Amino acid sequence: MAPRGQARGGERPDLPPEGESAPEPGWLEPGLEQEFPGLGIFTTTVDAGGGRSPEALRERLRELSDRVAGQEAILLRQRPIPWAYRVFFRQIGLDPDSTRTPPEELMLDRIKGGRLKSHGRVEDAIAIAVAETGVAVLAFDAAQVEGRLGLRISTEKERFAGRVSPLPPGTMVIADERRPLAVLFRAVAEGVEAGRGSERTTLAAIRVKGVPDVAVEEALWLAASAMLA
Repeated sequence: MAPRGQARGGERPDLPPEGESAPEPGWLEPGLEQEFPGLGIFTTTVDAGGGRSPEALRERLRELSDRVAGQEAILLRQRPIPWAYRVFFRQIGLDPDSTRTPPEELMLDRIKGGRLKSHGRVEDAIAIAVAETGVAVLAFDAAQVEGRLGLRISTEKERFAGRVSPLPPGTMVIADERRPLAVLFRAVAEGVEAGRGSERTTLAAIRVKGVPDVAVEEALWLAASAMLA
């Protein structure tokens, strides 16, 4: 795969496509960078929302399904980027054999369903980005995000929309400048996911140790481009 800014099948501009902002690094709570070297979050905002995928995007998903066979899923975890997420999962107390990493979850869906099924513009764009790069990507309704996104530890008795009980102490969350929006790699707060009512989408890619910056940038580029197609 050619890194962003290099040619792939012809021309590919260094600048983000029209309708997409340049990737922006998020913030990290003091202490997290020392505890988890290489951890980071990067975002880009796209002038597109949810809804049904256009035919061009569904066709890209079908082509991807044809390329991703069962053997690919078996070999996936041995590759550097998926393996890096497995290592990080264990570091934060998640068992990657029960709580699947994003690339492994995608491959499991492919095996179970026989193909990667279309679930909408946002979901399909993320599936393409994750399958092509192995990088974890998720999406938020840009209208619900205040300021830059970052990673931090939840505070005592903190909760987010749709959750009755407080978050467990020490939970690592994705947050904006005001509130937590998601439990990292597990749950997104109610009302902040990009959906049918979204007009703009904030895409976020999670980097862990062993995942190169160029792969993170490529993942955001692929997801954004797919949404804008």
